[in-house]
This record gives sequence, structure tokens and C-alpha cells, in this order.
Amino acid sequence: MDRYIGLDAHSSSCTVAVIGPSGKRLQTQVLETNAKALIDFIRAIPGTRHLCLEEGTHSNWLYEVLSPHVQEIVVAGVRQERGPKSDTIDAFGLAGKLRIGAVERRVYKEHGAFGALRELCQAHNVLVADSIRVQNRIKSLFRSRGIPCSTRQVYSTGRREKWIEKLPARSQPLAETLYLEYDALEQLRERAEKAMIEEARKHAMYRILKTVPGIGDIRAAQVLPIVVTPYRFSNKRSFWSYCGLAIVMRSSSDWVRTQDGSWARAMTQQTRGLNRNYNRVLKYIFKGAATTAIARCKDGPLYRHYQMLLDGGTKPNLARLTIARQVASIVLSIWRSEEVYDPKRVSHTTERFSELEVV
Repeated sequence: MDRYIGLDAHSSSCTVAVIGPSGKRLQTQVLETNAKALIDFIRAIPGTRHLCLEEGTHSNWLYEVLSPHVQEIVVAGVRQERGPKSDTIDAFGLAGKLRIGAVERRVYKEHGAFGALRELCQAHNVLVADSIRVQNRIKSLFRSRGIPCSTRQVYSTGRREKWIEKLPARSQPLAETLYLEYDALEQLRERAEKAMIEEARKHAMYRILKTVPGIGDIRAAQVLPIVVTPYRFSNKRSFWSYCGLAIVMRSSSDWVRTQDGSWARAMTQQTRGLNRNYNRVLKYIFKGAATTAIARCKDGPLYRHYQMLLDGGTKPNLARLTIARQVASIVLSIWRSEEVYDPKRVSHTTERFSELEVV
């Protein structure tokens, strides 16, 4: 007998609701947010157990702890809904959606052999973001005093004193503090990057992904724990959608009456854009890889394809987006075949963009 379980988790308590295959509410229980308490309750439920929980702070931990004790576990990306709300309502709602197959967005939580690499990549990403934030604060301080600082020389240790002297005396202590924070973050970032790459080298696929133009040491290490396996995606277009590189067309009032009374498609303006439900790190990786491949691999097929698009009248930003899609397709293909990148096998079959602007 199937049992559908909804779990609404919070920092101190978890509400668990159970329904049967017919939708009948069987039981509900409030438990402490504790691994042993949750496992004991789940294992006491008879039958085939299907568990659904929301994406949130505890979702990674709950997935790892509870997945061995259920036959199916789903992490749902749930949107805020109107109407009555409580922990019990939310828990029964998750169980009900799982029973009828109404979970719209399922969040992939499996990390396979890349668990340690995943944590190291997250540490590296956090330190990079903090370092950029401090850089922006340093430049903002100088610009607030009317001092232009468009180059990276403002961060160099050799000319730092000259830059600080340009500031008023009351602003110099703040600049010195920001510089100290920046130096500390740079040291931590370098250490995190080294640890991330050392862990990535333990996986054979890392050396294969590195051969793709624009995918260097850091990007190859970051792709592995996010994608985990290429067989998650049925084809390259589903992978593009996951990376935020898929095209979405929007239009309204598409049909009009003709003189003979039949319906005909109207010449309406269509809005064209990229999908907004995507993995932001992957989009950053592939768009950065496309920029690198265009700038540094001028004798390769990707750069020739980019020039061909420009010669055909494609705007530069759309041409770079096309190359990003092609890089993503190459990564997916060589991961499945487990073969190194071969430029002779690259084709220019990637769909071209029309003159409609991508927003």
C-alpha cells in the first residue's frame, strides 16, 4: 500500500503528514528537527513510502538523511500560494501534490561522487562573491570623493599608499580597513581554489571537460557537482533550459477573423527572451566560457562560427549566446561519450537567432 508523506521543515520543528492512495488523510505529527526522530517516524509508516519536502535551508540535509528510508523522495520548489496557511496545511499539500503528480518543479539533490567537491565549490563561490563585493566598496569609496579608478591598479599592493593619499584624512582609515579585508579574502580565495582543484583532479571526467575551449580548471571543477550526470537531460535543449540558455516566445491575441469567417494567425509582435527558471552558476560558467573561447581561441571552430554569425548580421550579444549554447552542447556530448574534445567534430548546427531582441 502506497503512503504519501509531506514534510514541512523548520529550524526547531517538522510537521509530517501522511495520506493514502485515495487521498484520505491518515495522520499528522509534529516532530523535533532531529535526524533520529524523523527516521524513526518514517520507518514506522507501513507500505511503500513516497516523501515530498520543500526546497529550503534543510532540504540537502533531509534528502541525505531520509532518502535511504523511503522508496521515493522529491524536493519541490514550491511557490508562495494565497489563502490559508499553516504547517499542517503545507505538509498535507505536499503529500497531495506528490500523490497526483502535481509537483511542478522538482529540485535535483543527488550529488553522487561529487559531494566533497560540491562543498568546496560552494566555499570558492562565496569567497569570490565576497571579494568582488569588497572591490566594489573600494572603488565606491574613491568615486564618492571624485577620484576616477576605472583600472585594477587601485587594488595593487605596490601603489596602494598613493591611492590612499588621494583621499581626505578622515576617509583613509576606512580605505585601509577595506584593503585589509580584501587581502584576507584573496588569500582565502586562493586557498579555496587550490583545494577545489585538488579534489576535482580525483575525477577522470575533470580532465576531459578541461579540453573544451573556455572550460578551464575552475569551470570544469564547478560543472561536475552541479550536473553530476549528463543522463539527467534527454537532449541538449533540456540542458540549455537548465542553464538558462533556452528561448521563450511570448505573444497574445494571436488569431483574428477573416472575411470568410475563418480564423487566421494575426501578425502580432512576439516577445523573445531566455527562460528564467535556471541554474545561475551554470549560466555564468557557459557564458564566461563562450567569452573566453572567442577571445583566446581564434584559430578554433567556435571563433569561426562566431565570426560567421556576425557576418550574417547577428548582434554580438546574441552571437555570444549562441556560442555559449554550443559550448554547453559540447560539454554534454563529451561527458556522455567520455571522449576528449575534438575540434574536427564540432558542427555549426546550433540554431541561429532571428533579429528579434532577446530580453
